[in-house]
Amino acid sequence: MKNKKAAKKIASKPNTQTYLDIAEIRDEVVVLKDGTLRAVLITSSINFSLKSEDEQNGTISAYVGFLNSLDFPVQICVQSRRLQIKPYLEKLIAQEKKQTNELLRVQTADYRSFIEELVDIGKIMTKKYYVIVSYDPLSNKKKSFWARFKEVIKPALTLRLKDDRFKQRKEDLDLRVRQVSSGLEGIGLQVAQLDTQSLIELYYNTYNPDISFAEQLGDVDKLQLEEM
Repeated sequence: MKNKKAAKKIASKPNTQTYLDIAEIRDEVVVLKDGTLRAVLITSSINFSLKSEDEQNGTISAYVGFLNSLDFPVQICVQSRRLQIKPYLEKLIAQEKKQTNELLRVQTADYRSFIEELVDIGKIMTKKYYVIVSYDPLSNKKKSFWARFKEVIKPALTLRLKDDRFKQRKEDLDLRVRQVSSGLEGIGLQVAQLDTQSLIELYYNTYNPDISFAEQLGDVDKLQLEEM
């Protein structure tokens, strides 16, 4: 009886997903519980201070033109994280074991120790730049107000049971993604849209910064998820 009560008590505890705004991640799209969609773009950066005055003015003008061309909201995020050197060190260890030349093996080991000490002492950080493109069904003026309002009130029925409606929303989102990508590339940035695996890794690392640094997320296709 005690075991059954304990099991019921554990089962009654809310799942972590209950506190997240994310309903699901599929087809390179983040679906929120309110029925809206998000696509995430990762971009390169520009060393603005190294440019000449004319180049700086040109970059600013291009950026202003890009913002003025948008008729929908975008979010720009900068994420700073401690450098994850573990995969690189694992490669060095593998090379060290394969090395037949004793001198090269010792040099590889010394180099690996130097990198470990440098990263540990220096606390080297990396920065990544993201642009989040959103799509809200209420912003789709082609549909009647009540049709759009119903999609937001009952997102589960709309998104989980009607894939054709999700595909239509994704097509509208993809149009915005292409517009944003084109505008950013016009400024001189390199742009790539995060796929499903990358999106899951991004949110895993964001919500679990300490755990993710010590334990990387594996292939999502091989993960076993619990039903809510």
